[in-house]
Amino acid sequence: MAAPKNLPMEGYAKLLTAVKERVFAAQYAALKAVNTELVGLYWDIGRMIVERQAGQTWGKAIVQQLAQDLRREFPGVGGFSASNLWRMKGFFEAYQDAEKLAPLVREIGWSHNIVILERCSDPLEREFYIRMTRKFGWSRNVLVHQIENQTYEKSLLGQTNFDKALTPELRAQANLAVKDEYIFDFLELGEEHSELELERALIAKIEDFLRAMGGMFSFMGSQYRLEVDGDEFFIDLLLFHRRLRCLVAIELKIGRFQPEFVGKMQFYLAALDRQVRQEDENPSIGIILCKEKKRTVVEYALHDARKPIGVATYEITKTLPKELKGQLPPPEDIAALLEEIEQ
Repeated sequence: MAAPKNLPMEGYAKLLTAVKERVFAAQYAALKAVNTELVGLYWDIGRMIVERQAGQTWGKAIVQQLAQDLRREFPGVGGFSASNLWRMKGFFEAYQDAEKLAPLVREIGWSHNIVILERCSDPLEREFYIRMTRKFGWSRNVLVHQIENQTYEKSLLGQTNFDKALTPELRAQANLAVKDEYIFDFLELGEEHSELELERALIAKIEDFLRAMGGMFSFMGSQYRLEVDGDEFFIDLLLFHRRLRCLVAIELKIGRFQPEFVGKMQFYLAALDRQVRQEDENPSIGIILCKEKKRTVVEYALHDARKPIGVATYEITKTLPKELKGQLPPPEDIAALLEEIEQ
């Protein structure tokens, strides 16, 4: 990068950065506008097909004919295959009576909408993935990965005390940040491993680890040292959640959750808040990551804990999907959480 002769390098660098940011913002706005228009177009085509078929004896042949004629009229314009027209019809039918979701679907890509439509049947589950895709900018592949790993169920089943230990402004985001279970299928570890081996393996694959944790974390260190009254203490992993703007202490346990883990984590969080947390940061959060847990034991252990703590399990191999839907909170509770997801 060369600066003009009469302009200092530092001044030119700032100018270039400002212009680049403005260009990126304009590109994003343009892409967003194009996407909104495209999804709106497909919505209208789906609506027109549904309306014309109502009361008519048209069969599948009419959609095939429409696809051929559209491609002939608009050569070089993709998206008018018969299969995609059927998707447009199903898309409109799925959301035409959903007052809350109909506006939201225009804010994510068409390919994302199709993934959610075809892989999720429950309206609340669809709303969750639509909102999360919009909020975090998930690619199609990331969205598929999140659905396959049952992020919806694991986010809603997360065991935390955040409702009591955090302010209303932070609760929803924190609840979504801590899942009930994490899949670390990128690790090359056997079922039998030590906590040190687990920690080293996670650090060696730090990008995969942060992605598995939800993609909004930054790595701060391992065996993070704290000194309290002359004694040393070490947190297994310390992260920072960029949206919550808080430190996140993680303790790794290769066995079953034990109630005494909560007391140790409360101590770490108190020390972090007093010694490490910056003035503009929110209270630190703890995640106790265990191989197994009994939900009632966790519930009792967290009942009187004052520091915000979540307890989750981990798998190092991708297991068959568990049937979690029967354990989910009531629909009204799920709807309330979804409404709190930042717009």
